[in-house]
Amino acid sequence: MAFPDVFSLEGRTALVAGASRGIGLAIAQGLAEAGARTLLAARSVEAIEREAAALAGQGLAAEAVRLDVADPDSIRSVAAALPDVDILVNVAGINLRKRFEEYTRQEYDRLLETNLHGIVHLTQLVGKRMVERARGGKIILIGSLMSLVGLPYLTVYAITKSALAGLTRTLAAEWGPHGIQVNCIAPGMVPTNLNRAMWESDRMREWFQGASSNPDFGKPADVAALAVFLSGRGANYITGQVIAVDGGYSTTARWPFEP
Repeated sequence: MAFPDVFSLEGRTALVAGASRGIGLAIAQGLAEAGARTLLAARSVEAIEREAAALAGQGLAAEAVRLDVADPDSIRSVAAALPDVDILVNVAGINLRKRFEEYTRQEYDRLLETNLHGIVHLTQLVGKRMVERARGGKIILIGSLMSLVGLPYLTVYAITKSALAGLTRTLAAEWGPHGIQVNCIAPGMVPTNLNRAMWESDRMREWFQGASSNPDFGKPADVAALAVFLSGRGANYITGQVIAVDGGYSTTARWPFEP
């Protein structure tokens, strides 16, 4: 296997659910740049059409697909119309930060429907076709640090992201014999529209400076780089993993002591 080919996705078709902005958009751009025919899926039709057109303008293969992961009918309709998909990346998600005892049932249901149930449904339908066609495939779930550690005021979000970690491990075991690798990426402190307001606080930024070995915030492109690698042949022997892209937050800490 020629080493440069490890990173080529030529001849592959990728579906990115939640590709209108942030990490999802960065992943879609990376997959397209690596040569994949990339389907940008999201509720925001105007945004994905604009981004798909921008990629097509660069000579890349990109198309917009309207998809609402909180709507079972939308998922079924999209899945039925899809071409054969080699790479499925599930990014779509929402968050609501509050004290656990204050979550309403409506808020709980909305978070689970968007962050978990819809992703499970889409993965069932796309993965079933991967299994049936017997040509292997790659499934990448975008979890969170909450897939690995605990922080306050994120309980329902953490329920969904922890579930994605469990789904990753069990699907990797179940679909491995079909040549399908399943992995989860757990992004760390990566400011996006989902969390940017939280990081505008001086107190939060000061806390983060001592929280991990790398005091810098991550970028969507940092997550996208791993997603592109996991989508290719170089990751054929990597499956069932929850991989943090977090500057060391989940494994390291710094203190002022010096010998």
